[in-house]
Amino acid sequence: MSTNPHFTWDDLMYFLAVARTGQLSTAARQLRTSHATVSRRIDRLEFALKVKLFERNPRGYVLTAVGQRFIDTAEKIEAEADRLQAEISGGVTAQRGVIRMSAPEGFANFFFAHRLRDFASSHPNLALELVTIQQIMSLSRKEADLAVSLDPPKAGPYYCEKIADYSLHVYGSRRYLERHGPVMSRDELLQHPFIGYIEDMIFAPGLDYLGDVHPGIKARFQSSSIFAQLTATRNELGLCILPHFIAKQYPELEIVLADEIELRRNYWLICHHDLRSVPRVRMVIDFLFDIVRSNMPSFLRELDDTARIPD
Repeated sequence: MSTNPHFTWDDLMYFLAVARTGQLSTAARQLRTSHATVSRRIDRLEFALKVKLFERNPRGYVLTAVGQRFIDTAEKIEAEADRLQAEISGGVTAQRGVIRMSAPEGFANFFFAHRLRDFASSHPNLALELVTIQQIMSLSRKEADLAVSLDPPKAGPYYCEKIADYSLHVYGSRRYLERHGPVMSRDELLQHPFIGYIEDMIFAPGLDYLGDVHPGIKARFQSSSIFAQLTATRNELGLCILPHFIAKQYPELEIVLADEIELRRNYWLICHHDLRSVPRVRMVIDFLFDIVRSNMPSFLRELDDTARIPD
Protein backbone atom coordinates (compact mmCIF):
# COMPACT_ATOMS: atom_id res chain seq x y z
CA MET A 1 0.00 0.00 0.00
CA SER A 2 2.68 2.47 0.95
CA THR A 3 4.25 2.26 -2.53
CA ASN A 4 1.04 3.20 -4.36
CA PRO A 5 1.23 6.91 -5.29
CA HIS A 6 -2.54 7.27 -5.18
CA PHE A 7 -2.95 6.05 -1.63
CA THR A 8 -2.60 8.30 1.43
CA TRP A 9 -3.34 7.30 4.98
CA ASP A 10 -5.75 10.16 5.56
CA ASP A 11 -8.07 8.50 3.01
CA LEU A 12 -8.89 6.18 5.91
CA MET A 13 -10.66 9.04 7.69
CA TYR A 14 -13.06 9.32 4.79
CA PHE A 15 -13.52 5.56 4.59
CA LEU A 16 -14.33 5.29 8.31
CA ALA A 17 -16.70 8.25 8.24
CA VAL A 18 -18.71 6.73 5.39
CA ALA A 19 -18.57 3.25 6.94
CA ARG A 20 -19.95 4.60 10.22
CA THR A 21 -22.68 6.79 8.78
CA GLY A 22 -23.58 5.06 5.53
CA GLN A 23 -24.10 8.48 3.92
CA LEU A 24 -21.74 10.74 1.99
CA SER A 25 -23.54 13.88 3.18
CA THR A 26 -23.35 12.89 6.85
CA ALA A 27 -19.71 11.90 6.53
CA ALA A 28 -18.96 15.23 4.82
CA ARG A 29 -20.60 17.16 7.66
CA GLN A 30 -18.59 15.26 10.26
CA LEU A 31 -15.35 15.85 8.39
CA ARG A 32 -16.16 19.51 7.70
CA THR A 33 -15.78 19.04 3.96
CA SER A 34 -17.93 18.61 0.86
CA HIS A 35 -20.00 15.72 -0.41
CA ALA A 36 -17.91 15.68 -3.59
CA THR A 37 -14.62 15.50 -1.69
CA VAL A 38 -15.77 12.48 0.31
CA SER A 39 -16.97 10.72 -2.84
CA ARG A 40 -13.68 11.45 -4.61
CA ARG A 41 -11.62 10.15 -1.66
CA ILE A 42 -13.62 6.90 -1.50
CA ASP A 43 -13.24 6.38 -5.23
CA ARG A 44 -9.51 7.04 -4.97
CA LEU A 45 -9.09 4.61 -2.08
CA GLU A 46 -10.94 1.85 -3.91
CA PHE A 47 -8.87 2.49 -7.04
CA ALA A 48 -5.62 2.43 -5.05
CA LEU A 49 -6.50 -0.79 -3.23
CA LYS A 50 -8.08 -2.33 -6.34
CA VAL A 51 -11.05 -3.54 -4.30
CA LYS A 52 -14.67 -2.48 -3.88
CA LEU A 53 -15.24 -1.33 -0.30
CA PHE A 54 -18.86 -0.17 -0.63
CA GLU A 55 -22.02 -1.08 -2.46
CA ARG A 56 -23.87 2.03 -3.60
CA ASN A 57 -27.65 1.94 -3.35
CA PRO A 58 -30.49 4.49 -2.92
CA ARG A 59 -30.26 4.21 0.87
CA GLY A 60 -26.57 4.99 0.96
CA TYR A 61 -23.22 3.23 1.15
CA VAL A 62 -23.09 -0.34 2.49
CA LEU A 63 -19.82 -2.11 3.27
CA THR A 64 -18.90 -5.05 1.10
CA ALA A 65 -17.38 -8.17 2.65
CA VAL A 66 -13.94 -6.76 1.86
CA GLY A 67 -14.94 -3.43 3.39
CA GLN A 68 -16.10 -5.18 6.56
CA ARG A 69 -12.68 -6.80 6.91
CA PHE A 70 -10.86 -3.59 6.08
CA ILE A 71 -12.67 -1.56 8.75
CA ASP A 72 -10.89 -3.42 11.58
CA THR A 73 -7.50 -2.48 10.16
CA ALA A 74 -8.57 1.10 9.50
CA GLU A 75 -9.87 1.56 13.06
CA LYS A 76 -6.64 0.22 14.55
CA ILE A 77 -4.70 2.73 12.47
CA GLU A 78 -7.10 5.49 13.54
CA ALA A 79 -6.73 4.62 17.23
CA GLU A 80 -2.94 4.61 16.97
CA ALA A 81 -2.93 7.90 15.07
CA ASP A 82 -5.15 9.49 17.73
CA ARG A 83 -2.95 8.15 20.52
CA LEU A 84 0.21 9.41 18.82
CA GLN A 85 -1.34 12.82 18.21
CA ALA A 86 -2.31 13.10 21.86
CA GLU A 87 1.19 12.16 23.03
CA ILE A 88 2.91 14.60 20.68
CA SER A 89 0.52 17.49 21.24
CA GLY A 90 0.23 17.17 24.98
CA GLY A 91 -2.87 15.18 25.84
CA VAL A 92 -6.64 15.36 25.58
CA THR A 93 -6.90 18.88 24.18
CA ALA A 94 -5.24 17.65 20.98
CA GLN A 95 -8.12 15.34 20.11
CA ARG A 96 -10.24 16.51 17.18
CA GLY A 97 -13.38 15.32 15.51
CA VAL A 98 -17.13 15.03 15.78
CA ILE A 99 -18.93 12.70 18.20
CA ARG A 100 -22.65 12.07 17.85
CA MET A 101 -24.49 10.91 20.96
CA SER A 102 -28.17 10.08 21.17
CA ALA A 103 -29.99 10.27 24.50
CA PRO A 104 -33.53 10.42 25.84
CA GLU A 105 -34.97 13.92 25.98
CA GLY A 106 -35.12 14.00 29.77
CA PHE A 107 -31.50 12.98 30.33
CA ALA A 108 -30.18 15.14 27.51
CA ASN A 109 -32.08 18.37 28.20
CA PHE A 110 -32.42 18.34 31.98
CA PHE A 111 -29.04 16.91 32.95
CA PHE A 112 -26.39 16.49 30.28
CA ALA A 113 -26.85 19.75 28.37
CA HIS A 114 -26.39 21.77 31.57
CA ARG A 115 -22.84 20.42 31.85
CA LEU A 116 -21.65 20.88 28.28
CA ARG A 117 -19.66 23.99 29.16
CA ASP A 118 -17.31 21.80 31.22
CA PHE A 119 -16.93 19.40 28.30
CA ALA A 120 -16.20 22.22 25.86
CA SER A 121 -13.60 23.68 28.20
CA SER A 122 -11.83 20.35 28.62
CA HIS A 123 -12.06 19.29 24.96
CA PRO A 124 -12.06 22.46 22.85
CA ASN A 125 -11.33 20.64 19.59
CA LEU A 126 -14.11 18.06 19.88
CA ALA A 127 -17.54 18.82 18.44
CA LEU A 128 -20.39 17.01 20.18
CA GLU A 129 -23.72 16.39 18.45
CA LEU A 130 -26.51 15.60 20.90
CA VAL A 131 -29.52 13.89 19.33
CA THR A 132 -32.77 13.81 21.33
CA ILE A 133 -35.33 12.69 18.74
CA GLN A 134 -37.80 10.17 20.06
CA GLN A 135 -36.93 7.13 18.00
CA ILE A 136 -33.84 5.18 18.99
CA MET A 137 -30.87 5.96 16.77
CA SER A 138 -29.41 2.90 15.09
CA LEU A 139 -25.92 2.10 16.34
CA SER A 140 -25.79 -0.81 13.89
CA ARG A 141 -26.16 1.64 10.97
CA LYS A 142 -23.74 4.02 12.71
CA GLU A 143 -26.34 6.82 12.97
CA ALA A 144 -24.75 7.63 16.33
CA ASP A 145 -21.38 6.89 17.92
CA LEU A 146 -22.80 6.61 21.45
CA ALA A 147 -26.25 6.14 22.88
CA VAL A 148 -27.76 6.64 26.31
CA SER A 149 -30.66 4.23 26.53
CA LEU A 150 -33.31 3.12 28.99
CA ASP A 151 -32.73 -0.52 28.10
CA PRO A 152 -29.55 -2.47 27.34
CA PRO A 153 -29.32 -4.15 23.93
CA LYS A 154 -30.37 -7.78 23.82
CA ALA A 155 -27.59 -8.72 21.40
CA GLY A 156 -25.02 -7.30 19.05
CA PRO A 157 -21.38 -6.18 18.98
CA TYR A 158 -21.87 -3.55 21.65
CA TYR A 159 -20.12 -2.32 24.75
CA CYS A 160 -22.80 -1.63 27.35
CA GLU A 161 -22.52 -0.29 30.89
CA LYS A 162 -25.10 1.00 33.35
CA ILE A 163 -24.76 4.73 33.91
CA ALA A 164 -27.17 5.15 36.81
CA ASP A 165 -30.42 4.13 38.45
CA TYR A 166 -32.97 6.92 38.77
CA SER A 167 -36.22 7.25 40.68
CA LEU A 168 -39.60 8.51 39.47
CA HIS A 169 -42.54 9.72 41.53
CA VAL A 170 -46.03 11.10 41.03
CA TYR A 171 -45.96 14.90 41.03
CA GLY A 172 -48.48 17.69 41.01
CA SER A 173 -48.13 21.44 41.23
CA ARG A 174 -48.62 22.94 44.66
CA ARG A 175 -51.57 25.02 43.48
CA TYR A 176 -53.24 22.01 41.84
CA LEU A 177 -52.93 19.96 45.03
CA GLU A 178 -54.19 22.84 47.19
CA ARG A 179 -57.22 23.17 44.95
CA HIS A 180 -58.05 19.47 44.81
CA GLY A 181 -56.96 18.35 48.26
CA PRO A 182 -54.42 15.71 49.34
CA VAL A 183 -54.28 12.24 47.76
CA MET A 184 -54.43 9.62 50.50
CA SER A 185 -54.24 6.34 48.56
CA ARG A 186 -53.43 4.85 45.16
CA ASP A 187 -57.13 4.38 44.44
CA GLU A 188 -57.69 8.10 44.91
CA LEU A 189 -55.32 8.74 42.03
CA LEU A 190 -58.13 7.63 39.71
CA GLN A 191 -60.04 10.79 40.68
CA HIS A 192 -57.36 12.97 39.06
CA PRO A 193 -56.46 13.63 35.42
CA PHE A 194 -53.04 12.22 34.52
CA ILE A 195 -50.40 13.42 32.10
CA GLY A 196 -48.28 10.86 30.26
CA TYR A 197 -46.84 9.50 27.04
CA ILE A 198 -48.83 8.72 23.90
CA GLU A 199 -49.25 4.97 24.26
CA ASP A 200 -48.52 3.95 20.69
CA MET A 201 -45.47 6.24 20.54
CA ILE A 202 -43.65 4.92 23.61
CA PHE A 203 -40.23 4.11 22.18
CA ALA A 204 -38.80 2.22 25.19
CA PRO A 205 -40.50 -0.25 27.56
CA GLY A 206 -39.06 1.67 30.51
CA LEU A 207 -41.34 4.62 29.76
CA ASP A 208 -44.55 2.59 30.00
CA TYR A 209 -45.06 3.11 33.71
CA LEU A 210 -48.59 4.38 34.41
CA GLY A 211 -49.74 0.81 34.99
CA ASP A 212 -46.96 0.32 37.54
CA VAL A 213 -48.60 3.00 39.69
CA HIS A 214 -52.20 1.82 39.25
CA PRO A 215 -53.66 -0.42 36.50
CA GLY A 216 -56.66 1.89 36.14
CA ILE A 217 -54.75 5.07 35.29
CA LYS A 218 -55.15 6.42 31.76
CA ALA A 219 -53.48 9.63 30.68
CA ARG A 220 -55.91 12.39 29.74
CA PHE A 221 -53.21 14.65 28.27
CA GLN A 222 -50.61 12.74 26.28
CA SER A 223 -47.37 13.89 24.69
CA SER A 224 -44.27 12.22 23.28
CA SER A 225 -42.22 14.97 24.96
CA ILE A 226 -41.25 14.88 28.64
CA PHE A 227 -40.83 18.67 28.46
CA ALA A 228 -44.45 19.06 27.35
CA GLN A 229 -45.57 16.75 30.16
CA LEU A 230 -43.56 18.77 32.68
CA THR A 231 -45.02 22.04 31.38
CA ALA A 232 -48.56 20.66 31.59
CA THR A 233 -47.94 19.56 35.19
CA ARG A 234 -46.56 22.95 36.19
CA ASN A 235 -49.64 24.54 34.60
CA GLU A 236 -51.99 22.47 36.79
CA LEU A 237 -53.44 20.14 34.14
CA GLY A 238 -53.12 17.15 36.46
CA LEU A 239 -50.68 14.67 37.97
CA CYS A 240 -47.67 13.24 36.20
CA ILE A 241 -44.94 10.66 36.77
CA LEU A 242 -41.61 12.44 36.47
CA PRO A 243 -37.96 11.58 37.15
CA HIS A 244 -36.71 13.03 40.42
CA PHE A 245 -33.73 14.71 38.74
CA ILE A 246 -36.11 16.71 36.56
CA ALA A 247 -38.87 17.54 39.04
CA LYS A 248 -36.44 18.64 41.78
CA GLN A 249 -35.49 21.62 39.62
CA TYR A 250 -39.02 23.06 40.02
CA PRO A 251 -39.91 23.92 43.62
CA GLU A 252 -43.60 24.35 42.79
CA LEU A 253 -43.89 20.59 42.17
CA GLU A 254 -44.74 18.31 45.08
CA ILE A 255 -44.56 14.53 45.39
CA VAL A 256 -47.84 12.66 45.82
CA LEU A 257 -47.83 9.57 48.07
CA ALA A 258 -44.11 10.04 48.64
CA ASP A 259 -43.76 7.14 51.08
CA GLU A 260 -45.77 4.72 48.96
CA ILE A 261 -44.89 5.23 45.30
CA GLU A 262 -41.41 5.13 43.83
CA LEU A 263 -40.43 3.67 40.47
CA ARG A 264 -36.88 2.81 39.45
CA ARG A 265 -35.44 2.88 35.97
CA ASN A 266 -31.89 2.80 34.54
CA TYR A 267 -29.78 4.64 32.04
CA TRP A 268 -27.29 2.65 29.97
CA LEU A 269 -24.32 3.71 27.87
CA ILE A 270 -24.03 1.80 24.61
CA CYS A 271 -21.52 1.94 21.78
CA HIS A 272 -19.92 -0.37 19.27
CA HIS A 273 -17.04 -2.40 20.64
CA ASP A 274 -14.93 -1.11 17.74
CA LEU A 275 -15.48 2.51 18.83
CA ARG A 276 -14.93 2.13 22.56
CA SER A 277 -11.15 2.42 22.30
CA VAL A 278 -11.15 5.42 19.94
CA PRO A 279 -9.69 8.18 22.15
CA ARG A 280 -12.22 10.92 21.34
CA VAL A 281 -15.11 8.51 21.96
CA ARG A 282 -13.49 7.38 25.19
CA MET A 283 -13.27 11.00 26.32
CA VAL A 284 -17.02 11.48 25.95
CA ILE A 285 -17.68 8.22 27.80
CA ASP A 286 -15.36 9.18 30.65
CA PHE A 287 -16.88 12.67 30.89
CA LEU A 288 -20.38 11.20 30.99
CA PHE A 289 -19.60 8.80 33.83
CA ASP A 290 -17.68 11.45 35.78
CA ILE A 291 -20.56 13.94 35.79
CA VAL A 292 -23.11 11.25 36.68
CA ARG A 293 -21.01 9.97 39.59
CA SER A 294 -20.53 13.47 40.97
CA ASN A 295 -24.28 14.16 40.73
CA MET A 296 -25.65 10.77 41.82
CA PRO A 297 -27.93 12.21 44.56
CA SER A 298 -29.85 14.04 41.84
CA PHE A 299 -30.98 10.76 40.31
CA LEU A 300 -32.28 9.01 43.43
CA ARG A 301 -34.53 10.82 45.87
CA GLU A 302 -33.37 8.74 48.83
CA LEU A 303 -29.76 9.81 48.21
CA ASP A 304 -30.83 13.40 47.68
CA ASP A 305 -32.73 13.44 50.97
CA THR A 306 -29.75 11.91 52.80
CA ALA A 307 -27.43 14.53 51.33
CA ARG A 308 -29.64 17.29 52.71
CA ILE A 309 -29.70 16.00 56.28
CA PRO A 310 -27.39 18.24 58.35
CA ASP A 311 -24.59 16.66 60.39
